[in-house]
Amino acid sequence: MSNETPSGFADLGVPAALVASLAARGIDAPFPIQTKTLPDTLAGRDVLGRGKTGSGKTLAFALPLVARLHGVRTAPNRPTGLVLAPTRELATQITATVEPLAKASGLTVTTIFGGVAQSRQASALRAGADIVVACPGRLEDLMRQKLISLDAVRVTVIDEADHMADLGFLTPVQTLLDASGDGQRLLFSATLDGAVATGGSM
Repeated sequence: MSNETPSGFADLGVPAALVASLAARGIDAPFPIQTKTLPDTLAGRDVLGRGKTGSGKTLAFALPLVARLHGVRTAPNRPTGLVLAPTRELATQITATVEPLAKASGLTVTTIFGGVAQSRQASALRAGADIVVACPGRLEDLMRQKLISLDAVRVTVIDEADHMADLGFLTPVQTLLDASGDGQRLLFSATLDGAVATGGSM
């Protein structure tokens, strides 16, 4: 058996369709956080990852999120993938990274945040969005209105968990996690201290 260190995404277990999607955008060499986490996340294990902006952490969770949902049927208002982000700006950035990968796997993505009319978001959920990238406040609102159920979620990601804690979102996040069942959970943060580390065991 070879002792060589994996040098590309395919070596780490990323499906060929996603490797091709990355290559089409000129991405062919994994960042350290991707090399360290992808074997475990692709295998379905829960992972806590620490990485600052620019470290490649968005792809580190986007790849397993999409790979593990490939071929899974989604019902209206019952997504199978969930990414929680503290701000609408970050949610929008995450969606921009996830969408090309999702498209390559035949999945759809919708973004949910406050400050805009919820009608378009509700329509996307009714249409059967596979992956939801959301800010906790608006997602809680939609859940209370029974416009979304999280009971079919298989993979949940919490991004910028340290910022989430700073903004006082850990209690809403706990509520959302409780509603999402026992699927795989990935938590990424610039730090893994204090409240964030506690939240990682949720």
